[in-house]
Amino acid sequence: MALSDRLEMVNPSEIRKLFDLAAGMKDVISLGIGEPDFDTPSHIKEYAKEALDKGYTHYGPNAGLPMLREAVARKLKNQNGIEADPKTEVMILTGANQAFLMGLAAFLRDGEEVLIPSPMFVSYAPAVILAGGKPVEVPTYEENEFRLSVGDLERHVTEKTRALIINTPNNPTGSVLTKNDLEEIADFAVEHDLIVFSDEVYEHFVYDGVKNHSIASLDGMFERTITVNGFSKTFAMTGWRLGFVAAPAWVIEKMVRFQMYNSTCPTTFAQYAAARALDDPRSWEAVEEMRKEYERRRNLVWKRLSEMGLPTLKPKGAFYIFPRIRDTGLTDREFSELMLKEARVAVVPGSAFGKAGEGYIRISYATAYEKLEEAMDRMEKVLKERKLV
Repeated sequence: MALSDRLEMVNPSEIRKLFDLAAGMKDVISLGIGEPDFDTPSHIKEYAKEALDKGYTHYGPNAGLPMLREAVARKLKNQNGIEADPKTEVMILTGANQAFLMGLAAFLRDGEEVLIPSPMFVSYAPAVILAGGKPVEVPTYEENEFRLSVGDLERHVTEKTRALIINTPNNPTGSVLTKNDLEEIADFAVEHDLIVFSDEVYEHFVYDGVKNHSIASLDGMFERTITVNGFSKTFAMTGWRLGFVAAPAWVIEKMVRFQMYNSTCPTTFAQYAAARALDDPRSWEAVEEMRKEYERRRNLVWKRLSEMGLPTLKPKGAFYIFPRIRDTGLTDREFSELMLKEARVAVVPGSAFGKAGEGYIRISYATAYEKLEEAMDRMEKVLKERKLV
């Protein structure tokens, strides 16, 4: 099947559809797009200016600047317990999202299946389809805090299964896999000889004393894991478009070849700034300040949603919350449209994240505390007027 045929199988993001509609409306509070509302820390911007003055305005290596790959390797060792050779097992991407299509293209053959826990980030299934594979949704459940279990996986694995995608902390549910969860998933991956994609872009935003763990740090797992991360969420650098991957050398070699003929290389002066940022204590102080503020916002939104009668798990990570709205008698799309039209609050229907998201909505609390208070007031007013709770 040609790539043009596969593109016909991939629909535009439901999130973007909603926000195209919201763009033409006045006084809308957006709780939809997953983007930090914080500015990139000023010292990181200064590093970018420094890079420009030093002449980092030319092509760089296809795999990324050595100084950034080395800084990433140090970060992985010190923070994640992952030993990766910066020369052969680390590469820099034009945003972490590239990792899925490029990584899948390194090994996936036509018709092979990829297990994806659902609700899931909107890019996973399209990446599998574009790479020639078949995405297989593995439902997770509110009763288990939307954490993936081996029991869930066993019901969907077949002889055609080639890979598994995990995302912790999770978008859209905010769930965080425990170390025991990961150990069981690792055993499952070994038993079925699977490659694991571990999306860890929200790793630093965890709450209530929870710790995020990297599956690639477990014994024997580095050789079958593609660890995906980036700078967009951690350092509020979404517009800089920088991500990174740690994986076995044979995977990196093929991904670099893909990038060579795709984007050539990530932006060089942005890479310089990211490398300096990783080794600067001020960066991690800024991350902790953001984490604390996200936790404060999470507490507010969780409390207000619960009080207005929408059953809501308290998320342990990321900056999303996933209330159940099916008890209102509306579908998640109907609920989202109602909130947009009558409350002027933009939220995302849970079904945009897979079948297991039906009956829920995703709210991003990556927006100012005062706006969140106003949004909750507006939502509650509409729910009471409509007698939906």
